[in-house]
This record gives sequence, structure tokens and C-alpha cells, in this order.
Amino acid sequence: MEKKSSIFTASHGVMTTEVGVISGELELRTTCDEDGTLSLAITYVGAAEWYTLPGEDYRLHDLRDHEVIHRMLVKVLERS
Repeated sequence: MEKKSSIFTASHGVMTTEVGVISGELELRTTCDEDGTLSLAITYVGAAEWYTLPGEDYRLHDLRDHEVIHRMLVKVLERS
């Protein structure tokens, strides 16, 4: 299992499954299991409670794509 984490500012907000839109300084954590299953979690920086991003199950066909997908998600969420 590999985890990646990044902090960014979402001025327009990010939709979560549990609480709706959150915004401000956020931390995105992506976790990729050995079978390629990708999990997405987001929180306010320093908070204990993590939220999930809406959507279906995600699976990478090549585990080496985890870094690229993580960076791409941060850039998209940062500007949305």
C-alpha cells in the first residue's frame, strides 16, 4: 500500500460525500493498494476527521500512475 498526501488551497470548495462542500486549506490523501485500488480522502489541514470524494471505485491499471494521478487531482481540486 502506498500513500501520498498534499496540502493545497481550495478557494471554490471540494465536494465530499459526508458533509458536502469544504474549502480553505485542505489535505488530499490518495492510497493505492497492491491490486491498484485507489482510495481518495480529504480533510481540513490539521483536522482528525477525513472525508471521501464522491464517485465509484477507482482502480489503476499501472501502479506507477499513482504519483501522476495524485498530482493531477490536487491541481484539479485546487482550481475547482
